[in-house]
Amino acid sequence: MGNTERLSPEEISEPYFELQADWGITKHMGGLKTTEELIELCHIEEGKYVLEVGCGVGITACYIAKKIGSRVVGVDICQRMVDRSVERAKREGVEDRVEFRVADAQSLPFEDALFEVVIGEFVTAFPKDKERAVSEYVRVTKPGGYVGLNEGTWIKAPPPELVEYLSRTTGAKFLTSNEWGELLEDSGLRGIEVRTYKINMLNEWINEIRRWDFRDYSGAWSRFLSQFIKSPDCRRFAREALRMPKNIFGLFKYMGYGIYVGRK
Repeated sequence: MGNTERLSPEEISEPYFELQADWGITKHMGGLKTTEELIELCHIEEGKYVLEVGCGVGITACYIAKKIGSRVVGVDICQRMVDRSVERAKREGVEDRVEFRVADAQSLPFEDALFEVVIGEFVTAFPKDKERAVSEYVRVTKPGGYVGLNEGTWIKAPPPELVEYLSRTTGAKFLTSNEWGELLEDSGLRGIEVRTYKINMLNEWINEIRRWDFRDYSGAWSRFLSQFIKSPDCRRFAREALRMPKNIFGLFKYMGYGIYVGRK
């Protein structure tokens, strides 16, 4: 590979998010079906005030505003993600029901008990201090409101090299379903609902197609190829991603995803 320098999770995770924003694509396992399940379990209804932590390029926030009629605030640590989200809201005609801003999950810039629902999809695996992040979700939720997560989940104890690879390439640290559930329970939430799922790659591909429109999909591939040619960060990330452990293709024997919901 030429350059054999290894990067820390902190060095690679920031370019990872920036590149995703440039490509205009973010994803979570389970696709739209899982988002709809999260909406149901969190009782997101018309007129509810919802916070999405880690809004990415705004797909879920705009979907909730458009389909459900809720008011939604989306926050993301990456300014480019926020810019993409604003563009999407205008394109989908929901800019009057959604707003987006830059914020850290571990220090949300909102008053206590402001939102009726707080959700995150494949987001809480990334903050270093997950307990602090979840406590922030709970703090800004009204009494009787819901906190709901869709998160990558170890369904079987993984080999250390797979854990290291995901941490190195994305900065994420995934938990078991018990650990995610305990994280919510320890934050003071009650009535914890836990649903875990194995990953089927064909279904995931179909879910992605359903979640993204043709403009999203074709534009992302075009921008990826352009970035790979022009961007040193993109090539650096590709080098890291290609340093795969031998058992990488067995990843989904160990990795699934889960929905975790609790009430304040």
